[in-house]
Amino acid sequence: MTGSRVVALGHYQPAKVLTNEDLSALVDTSDEWITSRVGIKTRHVGGPDEPVDELAANAGAKALAAAGLQPSDIDLVLVATSTAIDRSPSMSARVAARLGMGSPAVLDINVVCSGFTHALATADHAIRAGAAARALVIGADKMGDIADWTDRSTCVLLGDGAGAAVVTADPAAPDTPDGPGIGPVLWGSVPEMGNAVRIEGTPPRFAQEGQSVYRWATTQLPPIARRVCEKAGVAPEDLGAVVLHQANLRIIEPVARKIGAVNAVIARDVVDSGNTSAASIPMALSKLIERGEVASGAPVLLFGFGGNLSYAGQVIRCP
Repeated sequence: MTGSRVVALGHYQPAKVLTNEDLSALVDTSDEWITSRVGIKTRHVGGPDEPVDELAANAGAKALAAAGLQPSDIDLVLVATSTAIDRSPSMSARVAARLGMGSPAVLDINVVCSGFTHALATADHAIRAGAAARALVIGADKMGDIADWTDRSTCVLLGDGAGAAVVTADPAAPDTPDGPGIGPVLWGSVPEMGNAVRIEGTPPRFAQEGQSVYRWATTQLPPIARRVCEKAGVAPEDLGAVVLHQANLRIIEPVARKIGAVNAVIARDVVDSGNTSAASIPMALSKLIERGEVASGAPVLLFGFGGNLSYAGQVIRCP
């Protein structure tokens, strides 16, 4: 069976930066309050003339350029997002049109904060099944559009952005000594607690039960993340990097510690970008690679979690 591999990544964020000091002029908060509770210093926010598909297409174009591929080389486009306003054309179809692609299959995936890792697994499965050869997988969200800017407990968390990965068939993957380029996914959810994270209403607004999410993430997710490593045949101490959903620094650091990834680079892009939902994992990994912080071929744990109290993770080989 043909395996698959991530060959390149790219990311994009709007130019406007919103600092903690800026937020203190909008709601009753302060830099000290935000930093001590979630670890976020800044976030990028897009204007009304910067739709989600534009963010996604910009990230996708950068990933394609890094891979040395043309848009016409892609036969599957997957966009993970929970902030698409219109139902049709889909976000993936809009991205394909913006990039001038030929006739790719287009599919949107809405699993909120774990959307990218779900989409990456779906691309891997499609390639393994012979239904695609080259996929563009994007996580893109414009959380500023659904923020309640009067609620200091949630608006301080959110940012806008997109991250993209090019995934290609890798016929040699099963025979390589370090295993497949994309390892097996472990995914699931806690349906009875799905209301802990919500995007509801007209207009839609983000809300969450922060303490419930924090307890679930810090107590239930570390053993699941270790099982992801087991499925990939990689010991946590051998990981080159850990890229968790960038929800909150107070979640990222204890979860990474409990996984046992003692030698890994831990992505902390949340400090500069806030919680960008489905964009957070590919964006954080793209930045680590751009800065040369992870060696090519190193095993990297990707682990998304959040809305629906869903999760999905896999170990990939760094491009």
